[in-house]
Amino acid sequence: MRFIIQRDRLVQSVQDVMKAVTSRTTIPILTGIKVVATSEGVTLTGSDSDISIESFIPKEEDGNEIAEIKQTGAIVLQAKFFSEIVKKLPTDSVEIHVENQLQTVIRSGKSEFKLNGLDAEEYPLLPQISEENVFKVPTDLLKAMIRQTVFSVSTSETRPILTGVNWKVENGELTCIATDSHRLALRKARIETENAENYNVVIPGKSLNELSKILDDNNDLVEIVITENQVLFKAKHVLFFSRLLEGNYPDTSRLIPTESKTDIVVNTKEFLQAIDRASLLAREGRNNVVKFTTIEGGIIEISSNTPEIGHVVEELQSKSVEGEELKISFSAKFMMDALKTLEGSEITISFTGAMRPFVIRPINDDSILQLILPVRTY
Repeated sequence: MRFIIQRDRLVQSVQDVMKAVTSRTTIPILTGIKVVATSEGVTLTGSDSDISIESFIPKEEDGNEIAEIKQTGAIVLQAKFFSEIVKKLPTDSVEIHVENQLQTVIRSGKSEFKLNGLDAEEYPLLPQISEENVFKVPTDLLKAMIRQTVFSVSTSETRPILTGVNWKVENGELTCIATDSHRLALRKARIETENAENYNVVIPGKSLNELSKILDDNNDLVEIVITENQVLFKAKHVLFFSRLLEGNYPDTSRLIPTESKTDIVVNTKEFLQAIDRASLLAREGRNNVVKFTTIEGGIIEISSNTPEIGHVVEELQSKSVEGEELKISFSAKFMMDALKTLEGSEITISFTGAMRPFVIRPINDDSILQLILPVRTY
């Protein structure tokens, strides 16, 4: 194998596939990156058997030559060293060539590295996915949907299914739901789908976080293919495979209250800043709890009291308060996480009592909601 390639493109591809490579794998060859040169271009693959990422660098693009393939072939190179070397090479082009016994020469300008490679035949094959049932989502929408839900997944392995995001496709609509049983995030959007197949799968939160980092900010369509135990995301030159979590996701529709006793409309930014300040004295320890009380004239009092540190009180003028008076306590962190994902300058918070979950949504927007369970403080 022998080829010459633009260093920038190689660095970008190596960084993308590195997101799937881990040093803690039971299969030693997976600590490497597989490099394959064909007459079309160069393909890099990284995998930890849960996530696999394949990045393709075409021979030419828009009339510019990116890679010159002198001899096709394949090799697996130690990811840790290969990625560091490529980043620090001195010139804009890199020559990579495999000599006998899998020794690989990496040349750039006056610098030359020799790395011992591994046999590419021993690298596990990527899942073969038949692409009959594809649906498409614009990249920027996909990234937004991930950002607005993935922070709510559980970090504890006691219920592994909750470490993923539940994706449902029904009637041309994709719904993403994440919950750690103390809060819930939901986001829906219309999507392009070629057939009326319904899906209900759970994608690991970790996979979605990595996917989001790789996708460019553009509105190209990402093709998504779901099979029994894998999901594949196809972007321009990247294939991203992830295994699905096994098991049934709990039915969350019962958790979301349909009626409310108190509805409050506030300015998102002002409310977020008030919670942020109130939480300054509540950060110690796990509790991080703020109290929220409605007073007359549409004023809301947000307070926090940590006996050994001090006390803080904030007053906030709401846009409107309808319904019963309310005293409730909740985690400031959960509230701030939720508010940061909501677009729009004003939000409605609907309460159904001091110990029942409450719902936050942007005004006039049904596509997204955040739900938080209050904390018992008295």
